[in-house]
This record gives sequence, C-alpha cells and structure tokens, in this order.
Amino acid sequence: MIIVNLNIRGVGGSSKARYLRQVIASEGAEFVCLQETKAKEFLAARFYSLWGDNKVGWVHYEGVNGSGSLLSMWHEEAFSYANHVMGKGFIAVFGNHVKTNTSCVVINVYAACSLSEKKTLWEDLSNLKADSQELVWCMCGDFNAIRSRNERKGIRERASQSGEITGFNSFIDTNSLFELPLVGKKFTWFKANGSAKSILDRVLVSEAWMEIWPMCKQYVQRREVSDHCAIVVKNVEKNWGPKPFRSINAWFMGKGFSEMVKNNWSSYPVQRNAFINIKEKLKALKGDLKVWNRDEFGNIQTNKMRILQELEALYFHDCINDLGEDDRLKRYELVGRLKETEK
Repeated sequence: MIIVNLNIRGVGGSSKARYLRQVIASEGAEFVCLQETKAKEFLAARFYSLWGDNKVGWVHYEGVNGSGSLLSMWHEEAFSYANHVMGKGFIAVFGNHVKTNTSCVVINVYAACSLSEKKTLWEDLSNLKADSQELVWCMCGDFNAIRSRNERKGIRERASQSGEITGFNSFIDTNSLFELPLVGKKFTWFKANGSAKSILDRVLVSEAWMEIWPMCKQYVQRREVSDHCAIVVKNVEKNWGPKPFRSINAWFMGKGFSEMVKNNWSSYPVQRNAFINIKEKLKALKGDLKVWNRDEFGNIQTNKMRILQELEALYFHDCINDLGEDDRLKRYELVGRLKETEK
C-alpha cells in the first residue's frame, strides 16, 4: 500500500493543495493521512480538490476548535472502506487493500505535547490493537515523541524526556510494532530558522504488514509547505520491464496543451500497420512534448529544482554541523524564492 503522511499545519491555501495533489499523483498514493488540518469542517468538493479526483473517501476529526484535527483519505478503487474508530489524537480506518486483498487498519496519529496525554493516546491505541490482533496494522503520523536522544537536535532537554523515550519505546515493543526504515532525510521536523530538528513523524507497522510488503520503507520528502516533511510509505520492488510513455500532470493544466497534442497528432504520417502507426506517432509526440515542456515550464521548473537542490545541500550540511548565520540567511532567501515559483 502506498501512503502519504504529512503534518500539514493548516490545509488552507492553494500552494498546499497543489503540493499535496502533486505528491499524490507522482507517488500513486492510495491512502493519505494529514495532521493539524486546522479546519472544523470540509465540503466534499474540498476533498476532491485535495486529491485531484472525486473517487475519494474520507474521515475528518475536527479536534478542539481545529487544534489536533486529523484527516484520513483514500482512493475508493484502491482501498475498500469498512468502518472507522475516532478518538482524541487518532483516526483508525478499517478496510481492505484491493490490489492485495488484505484486511488492514491505517491509523492516523497526532499526539499532544504533554507526556500525560501521550500516555493516554498510547493506551488507547494499544487497546484498539488488542481487540483486532488478526488484522494488518499501520500507524503513521506525528507522534510528537522521540525514541532516543539523537533523534532531537538543537532543543534543550526537558525533564520529561527520559520518561517520553522509555514510554514510547515500551508502547512500540508491547504492541509488537516495527518502525519502517527511514530513507532520505535524517529528521522530519525543523524549526523555521533551522536551529532545531527532530524525528517526530514516523510509521509503525505490525509483523503481518511486513509479511505482505517486505520491502516497505518510509521515504522522507523535501520540506516545502510545512515545518514537517511529508513521508511516503511504499513497497519498492525493482521492475526491469520497458519504460512506458509518461506524461507530467502539470501539462494538462497548461494553456493550449490539449489543442497542441490534437493538432500535432493529426499531422503525423499514417502507417499501414496499426501497431507501428501508434508507436511512431508516440515517438514523434514525445519529441514535440519535450520542446513544448521546455517552452512552457522549462525556466520555472529549472529555477525551482535549482533552489530545492541548494536547500537540500544546506540541510545535509546542517545535519553534520549547525549552520552559521550567513547560511541561515541564505536559507531564508531560498525559501522566499521557492514561494515565488509557486505563485
């Protein structure tokens, strides 16, 4: 199963919706867990807009005045919904993964800051899992807890930190959960000025989950629309088959795209053999699309990728040594320039 998880820190704004649609489309997401939507209610059209499709199911927990709000969404052709359970800090969605015909539970988690509330959440999740041991389990979200001191950097140690570490690890062990291997960034949350970072977001699964998806990992994405990084949960297996003809989602929103494709397609020579005809037309269209893409999106996309690469380099430098004042200022400038490319 392919899951996208993100503490989005408010779901409003076109840039966040656009980013979410892009991640969902590029990863082929089947299930999405969002924390801190900061919304009391949604219209159906908003869910369709966030996903970019209307074949979407959802459960929304509004929290307290939007605080601690959670949103779980799934594509109805990939996940068959059965029922759900909600409580403070979690949404558990029970259903069936269509492709593998697997009965599973995906729990969207958002933990409060206080240790006492975390302990209550851990107990609620433990009780829920104990009632349905036979199912395949996945818990993902912002657990707001670390498993060791090296998962937090640049933050003064709190008096409750030792209890948090011990309690969180005990919760994981007691429920026979496994944390998926982390790929990409070392941390998932960053303070705005980059002076502090932690692993707060993570994915915990049952042994049965690993038996179904043995190559499953959590892939940490670039931090773009929140102080948290999105995480993509997927089972990556090598495919040595031929590369298919691919398109970019942004093309379909480009001015004149459909007309350009129709005009060019009709202008290509027609071959007698139907198979060869399609093959040669796709080959010619691929070349024309490269030119059109460069003219329409080339400059914007090139600039955006260059900015993201510079931010990535600063991130890795910061993981080894804290950034100096000049580098922190540079990062602020790059983030500002990145926002300009998204307007």
